[in-house]
Amino acid sequence: MSLAPGLGRGLGRAFAVLAALACLAAAADPADRLANPAQEARAKALFSDIRCVVCQNESIDDSEADVARDLRQAVRRQVAAGQSDAQVRDYLVQRYGEFILLKPRFSLENAVLWLAPFLIAAAGVSVLVLRAHRGPEPIPPESLDLTPEEQKRLGALKDV
Repeated sequence: MSLAPGLGRGLGRAFAVLAALACLAAAADPADRLANPAQEARAKALFSDIRCVVCQNESIDDSEADVARDLRQAVRRQVAAGQSDAQVRDYLVQRYGEFILLKPRFSLENAVLWLAPFLIAAAGVSVLVLRAHRGPEPIPPESLDLTPEEQKRLGALKDV
């Protein structure tokens, strides 16, 4: 038994609309949002700079992990308390370390981490360049295990 030609497409569209509505409903709980739209916008902007400690390569804005939800609530509490963006970041760094920021701040520790691979590569290139300019190392005659006659002939060649 077949359905009418238009009915199948209509059911498919209705299912797609219902699925989209379900996704939107699950995306963010309105009870979690701040009442002040300006504060909520600030909090949302901060979400994109903060790393989910479970997902690690996602911001807490993109993550669905429970920890990310908890971090979003913590950020909202800080923003609602009147903290500046820098203060919110400092609060999170104090609790979770520099790793919590998707874009770490410049510091001596970070500079060492970022510069170390380049310094190691530069050192390796310098060693290769110095060895190439020096040429092959001469082999001392003693290590050749030559007979006395061969050593005499070698010495004569060196004098020429």
